[in-house]
This record gives sequence, C-alpha cells and structure tokens, in this order.
Amino acid sequence: MSTEETLRTVDLTKIGPERYKATNARGGVLPIGGGDDPDFTPVELLLAALAGCGAIDLELIAGKRAPFTRLDARVTGHKIRDEQGSHLVDLTVTFDVAFPEGEAGDAARAVVPRTLEQIESRLCTVGRTVTLGEPVRYRGTAS
Repeated sequence: MSTEETLRTVDLTKIGPERYKATNARGGVLPIGGGDDPDFTPVELLLAALAGCGAIDLELIAGKRAPFTRLDARVTGHKIRDEQGSHLVDLTVTFDVAFPEGEAGDAARAVVPRTLEQIESRLCTVGRTVTLGEPVRYRGTAS
C-alpha cells in the first residue's frame, strides 16, 4: 500500500534559536518558530493545514460551478494538557464563501453544504488523519 508514489516528505533545518526552515520536495520553504516571533508555530501550521486542505477541496468542487468572490476560513481549537498529554480539542474549520449572482453562483452555493460534509467525512487528508488518529513515531540519531 505504501509506495514511492504515496510518499510525502518535508525536511526541517534549524536556522536559529527555536526557528526552523521546512522545505518540501518542490523547493517550497516555510519558516517555523516557537511563538516568540511572527513565524507560524507547529500548532498554527496544523490549523492552517486543516483550513488549506478544506479550502482546496471546496474550490475544486464548488469552484467548478462559479468562481469565488470570497473564500475565507477560520480555524479554532483549544490546546490543552491532560492525562493524554498536550493536544488540541474542539477543532473547527469555518468557511465564509461568496459567489457571484446568477445561475452559476446559485449552483455553486447549492453544493457547499454537501461539499463540506464530503471534506469532513472523506476528502481532506489532513482532517481525516487527525480524525482517524494515525500514530506518529519519532525517531532519531545523534552524533
């Protein structure tokens, strides 16, 4: 089931105190920080990934019917520490979208509720991974 075709990777390099650079296979770069600078923290990146994954799916489906005149999203969650350790709870992605007036816009608006259900239940890889709870293993070497 796991093959080179299914593999996704990101490399991380330290660039300063509590600052890192993530690089994807296509050469894209994203700074990550510990929260004392404007860089996104790892938790904020997870929230952004949830919104971005859903937004792309929403655009692929509803956006085929009419172009968005607005597509905004807000992601909320509460970071807690309990007997299970540190984690996020009450994760919610809320989209605020608009389409042009007319038949195409009406068609796009009509598919939004069903599309959001599909994003939550099967389409968004990030959201599905969080929901299903895939284990993460941390490994390393030291020299």
